[in-house]
Amino acid sequence: MFYNVVIGMTRSQKQAVFVLVDAVVIPLCLLAALVLAANATANLSTLQAVLPLVVTLTCAGAVFGWWVGLTRSRLNDYELRGVIRTATYAAALGLLGASIDQLTLGLLPVGVFVIFSLMLLVASAAWRILLRQVTVQIYRSRRDVTRVLIYGAGQTGQQLVAALRTDDAVQPVAFIDDNPTLQSLMIANLRVYSPSAIKSLVEEKDIDRVVLAMPSISAPKIARIAHRLRHIGCEVHALPSFAALVGEAEMRQKVTPVSLHDLLGRNRLEKELPGVSHAYSGRRILVTGAGGSIGSELCRQLLDCKPDCLVLVDHSEHALYSIDKELRELCDGLTVVPVLGSVLDEPLMCETMAKHRVEVVLHAAAYKHLPMVEQSQNVLSGLRNNVLGTKVMADAARTSGVERFILVSTDKAVRPTNVMGASKRLAELSVQDLAARSPGTRFSMVRFGNVLGSSGSVIPLFQEQILSGGPVTLTDPNVTRYFMTISEAAQLVLLAGSFARGGDVFVLDMGDPVPIKKLARQMIEGAGYEVRDRDNPEGDIEIRITGLRPGEKLHEELLISADMLTTPHPKILRAQESFLSEFEVATALKDLRQAIEARDEAAARSVIARWVEPAAVASLEAGQAVEEAL
Repeated sequence: MFYNVVIGMTRSQKQAVFVLVDAVVIPLCLLAALVLAANATANLSTLQAVLPLVVTLTCAGAVFGWWVGLTRSRLNDYELRGVIRTATYAAALGLLGASIDQLTLGLLPVGVFVIFSLMLLVASAAWRILLRQVTVQIYRSRRDVTRVLIYGAGQTGQQLVAALRTDDAVQPVAFIDDNPTLQSLMIANLRVYSPSAIKSLVEEKDIDRVVLAMPSISAPKIARIAHRLRHIGCEVHALPSFAALVGEAEMRQKVTPVSLHDLLGRNRLEKELPGVSHAYSGRRILVTGAGGSIGSELCRQLLDCKPDCLVLVDHSEHALYSIDKELRELCDGLTVVPVLGSVLDEPLMCETMAKHRVEVVLHAAAYKHLPMVEQSQNVLSGLRNNVLGTKVMADAARTSGVERFILVSTDKAVRPTNVMGASKRLAELSVQDLAARSPGTRFSMVRFGNVLGSSGSVIPLFQEQILSGGPVTLTDPNVTRYFMTISEAAQLVLLAGSFARGGDVFVLDMGDPVPIKKLARQMIEGAGYEVRDRDNPEGDIEIRITGLRPGEKLHEELLISADMLTTPHPKILRAQESFLSEFEVATALKDLRQAIEARDEAAARSVIARWVEPAAVASLEAGQAVEEAL
């Protein structure tokens, strides 16, 4: 009821309430001053005599309170400046009362008006602060409140707390600081804790987010702190200084992030997935595609497992430099070996595995952007990298005696209707073939859907389109996709390696698929805009339907067969799927190599249409016809 009353009041009604309360407080304070003043008598005759003065001061208080902005100020903004206005207001009314009394009645000593001013200051400030707290609690009781820990009790942290206290949707709970002299103190009315208390605070106080409010420290130190906090079960954000926000650098508009729960269609699984340090601790591990979205996250999570050596393979010099630099800053004692080269370079891959005595290979290198690989000039490159590159890595792992080989695959490999998906399925088939006849190396694969925030994914695309004013492009109003976080994807790959027995295909229970149209609408509205459509022609940003691209599905799948086996964790399943014989795989790869060497795209499409699941044949042939027509 109180919530409905508060939100239903207009601004004029609220100001009228403020004036009314002040009109009650003024006579009460004057009466209290009469009672408390030692040289004044608060009898009936005195009260009757000062009644005109009370009325005058009450009317003057309403006028003066409006003039100094006291009754026009929002409760949410009542802080130090509001108290200063209140002091000016109280002193002015005390001076006015003393002047009127001395010029007319002369009944009351000056001390009464001094006490009156002080009591009016206390009472006026107190009821506003109290009412503000009550109002904030009423608002917060009817909406989801984000509870945050502020890491850094310095100036930026205190400024952040002051700002957040005016927002009923965010509640600062406590400070975290590395400085022992600040720990256990109360700053800005919040307790300061040591970093060791973060995990217990997150659980006990239901923390949703940790904000790093330390802009003056170096970026590597912030990265190390963020790395330590990555498994606490809530989001971690870094805050620039408020001075930097108005500096010379261009200020870019930010699109408000959509709730991860809404994107995933389920709760995040990081806390539900078990640790895997035992499977990688002290091991010598090679990661291909180490500079990519998945590869770099695999490397970061492997740091917690304390491997003996981490070999990074990537053909992009900049991506390899970036991840190598980051890992060295995060973990000084770890042996990191950057290898600049392609997974297609068989001599280099064999030499690297033998030289560094690699025990585990995580193969994340792939061309993954469906429209790019589907274009005619890129089909052969995509097949060469994804299929033959995987074959090179798997053969090198087998020859070098690697214990475990994990292939990172995709849901687009299930009954593929495009070249990229077919290339990943053929890569799976080649790995499954080696798994059936390689007793020394355990080969396994892991499939997952779209990864939030990865390069080329739908989220960055929509953000860019919203920032440019739209339209947001959607291929089909009914298209759906499975989503997972980069952290979940990397942890699933590592778990697959620890569960692998040979030839396994692991999938994650990813909940319900997310309608992409719903996602587009959420991101537009989250950025503060309205969707422009037939129902709202005056909206800001349009969702434009462009039509399905060649080879694109309406709905992705994670399984080819419905047969499933359990694993040690209920959220991770093992698929039972048919695979090609050794002779069939050898034939398919031989024909594919010949087509690639001859630069014969039609022959290459025929190979994958022949050997990949029959459901994909018609779509792949149709894709070839589209390309020829274009």
